[in-house]
Amino acid sequence: MKCTSKKVLALLAALTVAVSASGCGEETFAFSYDPDYSVSSFRVVGESSFETADAFASGLCVVNGDVAVDDSVVDMSEATAAGLFDLNRHTVLYAKNIHERLAPASLTKLMTAVVALKNGNPDDVITVSANVNNLESGAVVCGLKEGDRLTLNQALHALLIKSANDAAIAIAEHIGGSVEGFAELMNEEAARIGATNSHFVNPHGLTADDHYVTAYDMYLIFNEAINYSVINDIIRMTSYETVYTDKNGAEKKLSFTNSNQYLAGNYTPPETVSVVGGKTGTTNAAGNCLILLAKDTAGNPYIAVILRSKERAILYEEMSGLLGQIGA
Repeated sequence: MKCTSKKVLALLAALTVAVSASGCGEETFAFSYDPDYSVSSFRVVGESSFETADAFASGLCVVNGDVAVDDSVVDMSEATAAGLFDLNRHTVLYAKNIHERLAPASLTKLMTAVVALKNGNPDDVITVSANVNNLESGAVVCGLKEGDRLTLNQALHALLIKSANDAAIAIAEHIGGSVEGFAELMNEEAARIGATNSHFVNPHGLTADDHYVTAYDMYLIFNEAINYSVINDIIRMTSYETVYTDKNGAEKKLSFTNSNQYLAGNYTPPETVSVVGGKTGTTNAAGNCLILLAKDTAGNPYIAVILRSKERAILYEEMSGLLGQIGA
């Protein structure tokens, strides 16, 4: 229906109202309406044209609660949260406790990689500080020492393939000046991409108060991460070797294999699905976590995520069941 000028004027008059609540005295609140407001989702312009703002989530999967399938097909009883997202159709194929705040363990490192590449260059040279040694006992490291020099690209490989916590510290200090400064950048980026139920206090995901994500936010973070070609290349690598230098300029070799057990060949996805890559994470607080980029036989992409599963073997059994919903 076309709006005439008289109808527009009547609408504007009706939208300028005073609202008063019983028990609140004589205080009133004015509601104003501006037809020229540029970001209105519906804007009246003249008599026959209008303008709509692009919705923030127009290209994203959106889900408010659980999306269930038969428990005999997807048994997620040992996992706290999980989700399966069809990236082309923008649909959610499975969701369990998708918005529950949980410890992410090393899935954190995907956000670290995004912030590092957004604010740095792969060819940047990092000089490692003594702070890389300030990690809890048993934390996974690649063996960086004070004074070592390596590129951001090398550090990102250690971060995402080896899941090296010392590499995470080195990256954070290089980009953010400190772990705390880098965490601020992480939270700013999380807010920008809509991951508003997450909060980060470190770049590695070792257990810390007020450090959490949701399964849905991890989908948003990973969906952003795969926009970076460097991350896309790294997450699909089965192994990596490189050479960097110590404080005296002597060469040091670095080599490791991917902790993703699908890429390592220890677990097999359903026949109709190929695992491109992803990120693993494990701590006592977070349990066993895994996020994957997968494709169906036609090459259509999906993101699958599981948070806080009981054991690694169970995690991969659950993930295979979840991936089985692709094309089902």
